[in-house]
Amino acid sequence: MELTTWYLEQTDPSRIRPARQPEVPVEIRRAEVPSVELNRYLYTAVGGGWHWTDRLGWDWQQWQDWVTAPGVETWMVSVRGTPAGYAELDGRTPGEVEIAYFGLLPQFAGQRIGGHLLTTTLTEAWRLPDRWPDRPPVGRVWVHTCSWDGPAALANYQARGMELYRTDVTSVDEPAATPGPWPGANRP
Repeated sequence: MELTTWYLEQTDPSRIRPARQPEVPVEIRRAEVPSVELNRYLYTAVGGGWHWTDRLGWDWQQWQDWVTAPGVETWMVSVRGTPAGYAELDGRTPGEVEIAYFGLLPQFAGQRIGGHLLTTTLTEAWRLPDRWPDRPPVGRVWVHTCSWDGPAALANYQARGMELYRTDVTSVDEPAATPGPWPGANRP
């Protein structure tokens, strides 16, 4: 089967187009205390239905190295105290920030939470050097998404002011099923 991967970027914070407010009250906060367990939970809960498998084999130390790397941040959105989704920012490369992972838990899709979270994620990506003074100013925020990701992903990135700069189409073996957030919990 064909897998399409889209690469998008933003080169100026003035290009952020804010989303409308979510349909439910939300809170977005940075996880200031790095937590292997939190990040692995969010990764599997959000990505389990979208073929996110690249980190499933990571051991505790690999997760620890990731979440404690200077310039790496986790931002979580919650609804009445319940985690609803997250974004991981990777600011390790001087002058740029990658939105490494972004998404919502399935029960929170369709409530305008994703657009609001992305607006905040982009804003905080541009402000990353404020929190990491050893980092140079950000000149570019980028992300990639693919045809296996959520159906609203590409449109959300573009609606928030990110511009497509590359598209790759590759042939891949179709996976039998998504891994789900835990064994046997696949989503259709």
